[in-house]
Amino acid sequence: MEFAAAKAAADADEASQDEAARAAARARQAEFLDAGVAACADARTTAQLEGFVIVVELDSDGRVTRTWRRGDSPLALCIERQARGKTMFVPPKAPFHASLEVDFTP
Repeated sequence: MEFAAAKAAADADEASQDEAARAAARARQAEFLDAGVAACADARTTAQLEGFVIVVELDSDGRVTRTWRRGDSPLALCIERQARGKTMFVPPKAPFHASLEVDFTP
């Protein structure tokens, strides 16, 4: 699966949830991203901040089994590596796709 197909799957899976589940998933995604930034952000990875998108595929336990990335900044690469094998949230179905979208524009 290419990035575009993975992103489309994430958009569809996320949209399939009701509003309460979507809000809970967004909160867990934010915590997951914050943990990745905490593990990855340093002078080298943040020297040039560029937006990126990481799509993850979750198994029935919420563990990240696959990733796709748009953006090649050191921070994006590190967060993608950090995501692999970690648990994000228990999805309503498996596989379930979700995306982490980061933009640094003011």
